[in-house]
Amino acid sequence: MIAVNGEQLGVKLKQEALRLAEANSLDLVLVSPNAKPPVAKIMDYGKFRFEQQKRQREARKKQKIIHVKEIRLSPTIDDNDFNTKMRNARKFLEKGEKVKASIRFKGRAITHKEVGQRVLERLIEETKDISTVEQKAKMEGRSMFIQLTAKVDKK
Repeated sequence: MIAVNGEQLGVKLKQEALRLAEANSLDLVLVSPNAKPPVAKIMDYGKFRFEQQKRQREARKKQKIIHVKEIRLSPTIDDNDFNTKMRNARKFLEKGEKVKASIRFKGRAITHKEVGQRVLERLIEETKDISTVEQKAKMEGRSMFIQLTAKVDKK
């Protein structure tokens, strides 16, 4: 058994431990019930729960949510359209977001997957200074995907 101030009181009977807790107007909480003998602590359980919830709220505030932005390309994309899509991808990466680039093959274009592969490789080459490839080119149905992540500066 552990007292309020952290002092160890030794092994006590359950009734005696409850009596000690009630005398201090506090709660008797099982800290590790599976231990031999079980460990209990005298504490204000309401205050303990409040502090625990407060720590969880603080941890949630410090958490960074990463969004995945998608840009869609086509195998026959023109230079100006590609540059516009690439600028958008760079903007997302600079904000620290992930970018999922996809190429949708229509009709017979699926027979020339290497054309779409070249477009994705060009995007990787254009953004390699600020991004790393998280997921290599992969086919899913009639679409090909890659995923880019912003580079982390290690100083």
